[in-house]
Amino acid sequence: MNEKRVKFGAIGASNMGLLHIEAIARSPKMELMAVCDKDPARLEIARERVLCPSFYTDWRDVLKNPEVEAVVLCVPDGLHLEMTEAALAAGKDVLCEKPMALTLEECEAMRAAEKKYGGRLMIGQICRYTPAFIKTKELIQRGEIGELFYVESEYAHDYSIARGADDWRVDPRREPYIGGGCHAVDLLRWIAGDPYEITAYSNHKCLTDWPVNDCTVSILRFPGDVLGKVFVSIGCKRNYTMRSVFYGTKGTIICDNTGTHITVFKEGLKEKDPLFTGKRDYTIPVQYPVSISNHNTFGELENFAESILQDAPVPTTSFDGECTVAVCVAAAESARLGKAIEIQYPKEEL
Repeated sequence: MNEKRVKFGAIGASNMGLLHIEAIARSPKMELMAVCDKDPARLEIARERVLCPSFYTDWRDVLKNPEVEAVVLCVPDGLHLEMTEAALAAGKDVLCEKPMALTLEECEAMRAAEKKYGGRLMIGQICRYTPAFIKTKELIQRGEIGELFYVESEYAHDYSIARGADDWRVDPRREPYIGGGCHAVDLLRWIAGDPYEITAYSNHKCLTDWPVNDCTVSILRFPGDVLGKVFVSIGCKRNYTMRSVFYGTKGTIICDNTGTHITVFKEGLKEKDPLFTGKRDYTIPVQYPVSISNHNTFGELENFAESILQDAPVPTTSFDGECTVAVCVAAAESARLGKAIEIQYPKEEL
């Protein structure tokens, strides 16, 4: 007997959308029933890559399809609210790409729709599925580097060559710290907890024809007197990276979502390996191999499907998604006002 599979519709077939579409198609827990993109050319690329019974250019047709039980939204951020509300109203569970929305008001409306219609809404904070970051969190929780005292992450991505289909990233509402920096913020929240204060500074020197600042640096204060930093640049001239560093009282971890290993420095190695001798053994790097999967859509979708199949809560809730947006909105406000901002988080229960 075949095991039950979740029947999916995918809305959006640009680069990130294709990663989701192909992940659904190869998973034993999911079945791809519909693919939608308003661009016939992108839709044709999807048609060539996966087997699927239905292809649409109007996203509403996906929601009308009675075979579709859940949808994944890989569309511009400004469309998340409308599509999420409509999908939940149609009785579909929703996996919505990050950021949840561009404003806290839109996040609240999405959560209200989730509560009203009783569906599941998961936010695609994909760094939580990156092997290097998963290993890093595991080592920190195990106490391998002692007590955290400083954490940092960066989102460095040259948008001059990645403007998005139809230039959707060139949006005056889409502050880079919200649109891309939410990756780094969510990663630090996931590992170090919710920051309670932020001070940010921005400038605009690279993408001068864009309507938003292209570089932001923020300093954050986390629980337990842990300090942090997030750097976001969408105009930098380098390869894409989310290099992150976690400093503890007994060691340090350096990791990225694009590398084959994480690097760990820690005290006490000489006690475990005769090759590591001397009082400065903590300066010897130890490399843990990890798989490269900087957009692990397969792992993310499998967890979402498992939540549906087991009738269980989703791993990255809409509340989580809004909390990350709350930090990002505070960063943009701090940079605008030129002062520290106390981060205002949403209520867990609406």
